Order: sequence, then C-alpha cells, then structure tokens
Amino acid sequence: MIVVWLQDALDDLDRNIDYIAERNPSAAVDQDELITDQVSAHANFPEMGRTGRMKTTRELVIQGTAFIAVYRVKKRYKIVEVIRLLHGNQQWP
Repeated sequence: MIVVWLQDALDDLDRNIDYIAERNPSAAVDQDELITDQVSAHANFPEMGRTGRMKTTRELVIQGTAFIAVYRVKKRYKIVEVIRLLHGNQQWP
C-alpha cells in the first residue's frame, strides 16, 4: 500500500515540527524522521494500528514521540490515507 497524507495531516505535521524547532532544531529533525518513517513502514501492515475513535479510522501511536497518526485504509485503492497527526494530549475527535 502507499501512504497519502491529506492536507490537514501535512498541516499538523508542519505545525508540530515548527513548534519543536523553535525550541530544539535537532529534536525537530529527529521527530520528523520518526513520524514519517514509522507511518511509511506501517503502510505494509496497516491493520496493526489500533481501532480509531472515529468510525472507519485507525490510529498509529508513533513510538518515541507524543504523536498519533489517524488514518484510513482504502483497500480497494491500496492506500493508507493519513487524515490527521495529533499530539497525544489533544482532544480527538
């Protein structure tokens, strides 16, 4: 499967990485790599994420970070669609 990041998820990623970069630029690079690498690797086994809090979604807890990737699996199109990237303390939905 391929991973497709929706604009809201990309905006979440940019906003969170920018926030971290203001305080610690090297940590921001590390967090960005952890997030994107784990989401990409997860595309091979998308059902491994936990059941999401919203219908038809799943959630991947990004190890080594405080973030959760919310995604949908579109088997017909062989796509993992990342909907949002949330901080663990964020209210969702």
